[in-house]
Amino acid sequence: MTKAAQKITLSPSRDIPFNKLVLSQSNVRRIKGGVSIEQLAESIAERTLLQSLNVRAVLDEEGKETGMYEVPAGGRRFRALELLVKQRRMAKTQAVPCVVRDAGSALDDSLAENDQRVGLHPLDQFRAFQSLRDSGLGEEEIAARHFVTVAVVKQRLRLAAVSPTLLDVYAADGMTLEQLMAFSVTTDHARQQEVWDKVSRSGGDTPYQIRRQLTEQTVRAFDRRVQFIGLDAYQAAGGVVLRDLFEADDGGWLQDVALLDRLVAEKLKTEAEQIGAEGWKWIEAAVDFPFGHTHGLRELRGEPAELTADEQAAVEALQAEQARLEAEHGQADELPEDVDRRLGEIEAALQSFDERPMVFDAAEMARAGAFVSIDSQGQLRVGRGFVRPEDEVPATGEGPASEAGVDGDHGAGNPDLEAKAAAPTIVVGRGEHEGADDDTDDVERPLPDRLVGELSAYRTLALREAIGREPSIAFQAVLHGFVLATFYPFGSALNCLEISLCTPCFPAQPPGLEDSAPAKAIAARHAAWKARLPNSDKELWAALTAMDGTAQAELFAHCAAQAVNAIIEPANRVHQGRLSAHGVRGRLDQADRLSRAVGLDMIRAGWKPSVDNYLGRVTKHRILQAVREAKGEASVQLIEHLKKPDMAREAERLLEGSRWLPEPLRGSEVEMTQTVEGGDADSLPAFLSEDDEATEGADEVEEIVATE
Repeated sequence: MTKAAQKITLSPSRDIPFNKLVLSQSNVRRIKGGVSIEQLAESIAERTLLQSLNVRAVLDEEGKETGMYEVPAGGRRFRALELLVKQRRMAKTQAVPCVVRDAGSALDDSLAENDQRVGLHPLDQFRAFQSLRDSGLGEEEIAARHFVTVAVVKQRLRLAAVSPTLLDVYAADGMTLEQLMAFSVTTDHARQQEVWDKVSRSGGDTPYQIRRQLTEQTVRAFDRRVQFIGLDAYQAAGGVVLRDLFEADDGGWLQDVALLDRLVAEKLKTEAEQIGAEGWKWIEAAVDFPFGHTHGLRELRGEPAELTADEQAAVEALQAEQARLEAEHGQADELPEDVDRRLGEIEAALQSFDERPMVFDAAEMARAGAFVSIDSQGQLRVGRGFVRPEDEVPATGEGPASEAGVDGDHGAGNPDLEAKAAAPTIVVGRGEHEGADDDTDDVERPLPDRLVGELSAYRTLALREAIGREPSIAFQAVLHGFVLATFYPFGSALNCLEISLCTPCFPAQPPGLEDSAPAKAIAARHAAWKARLPNSDKELWAALTAMDGTAQAELFAHCAAQAVNAIIEPANRVHQGRLSAHGVRGRLDQADRLSRAVGLDMIRAGWKPSVDNYLGRVTKHRILQAVREAKGEASVQLIEHLKKPDMAREAERLLEGSRWLPEPLRGSEVEMTQTVEGGDADSLPAFLSEDDEATEGADEVEEIVATE
């Protein structure tokens, strides 16, 4: 005979006046945690009591009910009600909903209530906040009602706005909360799902990698173009800024790059038109110009604009305050914070007076022009007063210059010149750099010609700067050329003394070369010498004669350094016979000798491996090789499974501070592997010993065979 299932009887509930309740010693909660009693009291005041108290009758010695009830489960709610009574916001006789228990153990009831409580899943909270906002509550009101900050509400709402497909994956424990946070960077559901499909298959699904992929087609807010126009202007034009609410994002990412470039071009044009109104014949404007773009142009000499009486008084007042502060605190080991800040402000103010505009001759301006660009800090960079060869005044007073209106009318009567002066040509362009073929990631192959050219351009510029600091080495380098010409059969002496100084151009150059440390040092030194030399070349001989030996040597070093050419020529030029391998190697050997002589340090010169200048433009094999050389095999294993873009970005992080250099930047200090392919190829570095185009097909065949 089957035993009938016992029916469950629930404990009765009743309303009991609060002053008839006391806290039981059987309550297991002793340690405070979670929402505070004060916050819970506010919630009860707002919403009333949402959950009944669990109570038991208090018995006397004879086992009879005393009319009082103890609370073994619900102690925090009891304390919150008690607080409301103390604050006189609730009557002490207020009826409280209670579940009355008389069977079992009070301690067991208290433990069971806490054990069986399940915290709200984060996704449920995200969606609840979303529903509250949809119902009309603002973010501040939601935060106040649920005792969190507004920032937390914004974060939860952002997470609730992630693609529903990904929210379902998260709900099924298919991704972590940190990964979900990374996807909240963008609101583009299609892009979120595309990236998740990619990273979930590849294994490169760390939050960092997810963020990088979601923002790879964007521009960082600290980009110089953004600093130039201002983030507010971009947003006012309808531009979208992606923000990370969970990690520091340095201002976020600008999604509409085309809009950004248009705003930059428009502002550059406006600035160029204002500068053109000063009376220049031409204006060229671009985000950046290649290093050495003013070579071959004559630069006008201007005079600093005179200070007004008020400006002169301001300068004198600042100088007096600076002298006073330095005298008062000259003996202190450390300046007080306010004094240090004030001295910095004074120095910046005085510098602004030193950098006031130059005044040029109007007739000279009528045939000269200016370059307008953006520096690395997003500030307008203007180079005024450059004369093109075709605009120079011929000795007869005839030719292009007379047509340009040298008499000061700025081309009056010539419609083409007037139009050019009124609307300067503005060209905004950003050089694109070739990347390595992603389909040949795991095959050893030569570095791309352009990349080798860019790397050696940076090394050449750094070597010029270094030699410019070493007069004795510069003398020796030029003397070496003299001795070759005098004592060896391949020397040349077409005149009693014939030597030319040529500044080679860079056929390929890395981005931002003009803002690099060597470029700035060379420019500063050049400007200092220019200020010391006379305006007319007719006075130059006398000026040089008046210099002492040290000054002559330093000037000689600066000039000689401009002729340095450590550029590595593309391999196809060697194959085509334009240069002999012996000639290439000889020039590079001399560059290596000079590098060792001046102690050239490319890391100190400001170069470090990045996605833009190396890692993103070579094969996966070379990326792993770089990490292996710098960090060892263990670091290689961390990234070898990644797709190339992710691998390049992770390698940049791993190589930070490692002092690793690619082959074209090492010179002869580091032994480089060579491929033997005949006489000419023997003397070339390994990265030039093969033809890129010749190996491309073989690489692709190997890749196809490997996949089949």
